[in-house]
Amino acid sequence: MNVHASPDPAHALTPSGNLRRRMVTSRAVVAVTVLAAALAVSVLFIIVYFVAQRGASQISVAFFIRQLPLVSYGKVTGGIGPAIAGSVEIVLLSTLIALPAGVLTAIYLTEFAGARVAAPIQTALELLAGLPTIIAGIFVAGLLVAHYGQSAYAAGLALSIVQVPLIARTSIESIRRVPASLREAADALGIARWRTITGVVLPTAAGGIVTATILAIARAAGETAPVLFTSSAFGTPYQLNPNQQVPNLPVEIYNLANSLNPTAVSDAWGAAFLLICLILLANIGARLWLRRSERKRGL
Repeated sequence: MNVHASPDPAHALTPSGNLRRRMVTSRAVVAVTVLAAALAVSVLFIIVYFVAQRGASQISVAFFIRQLPLVSYGKVTGGIGPAIAGSVEIVLLSTLIALPAGVLTAIYLTEFAGARVAAPIQTALELLAGLPTIIAGIFVAGLLVAHYGQSAYAAGLALSIVQVPLIARTSIESIRRVPASLREAADALGIARWRTITGVVLPTAAGGIVTATILAIARAAGETAPVLFTSSAFGTPYQLNPNQQVPNLPVEIYNLANSLNPTAVSDAWGAAFLLICLILLANIGARLWLRRSERKRGL
């Protein structure tokens, strides 16, 4: 008997009960994953439709340009423009803090840190990304607000804690995707390490870093808990001074929604619809930018 004889090809291709069971299992898993994806997308569309149905009718030119408060003695007297300006100021301050911190962290972890050092730092970033945002607000309230009062600076610092891990984690992946051949070519030319990073690595990874920043901005713009503790101005005119608390969309929505005034609740829906549109546009724009940058790099 030849123990090394090859198996019969015809017999090997014959379907068995085990093969049929695997095919059924595979189809079931695919169906479950498709159902889960459809459910997630359906929830998003339901939320957008629900908010649009109640808030789209509130959008008008006056809703943007009038001064706060939105509602006074049961009548519409103002617009959401000052709250938009305040949110822009706070998010801009937070991004000015978070962007360099996140990118520099990513550079250190990918270009300089060894495995033993990088592992605990990346774990810390993961924990920071999962940190409840209300804790960031309480932390900054105890650190700054308790001594200097509420301000746009304090709100920006609280939101930067939310943004840093988002920017750092995505920047790490973008920098790691830079081809090693580019670094090797720079080393072969005798270029200093810091010039390689600033002149080769960062420009190549710029698309991913910009995308991460836009997504972090969208995330920070919709956060309510941190700004409630750090800049909870409600119904007040906008002022540019970052040393003072400024009105912002999340706080305005929160307070209007808790009002017993039907007009105020309607305006809360309008502000919520505006905020969700801005966040959706930021996310879509970030994805398109990333796709465009990857296409230029041939990825």
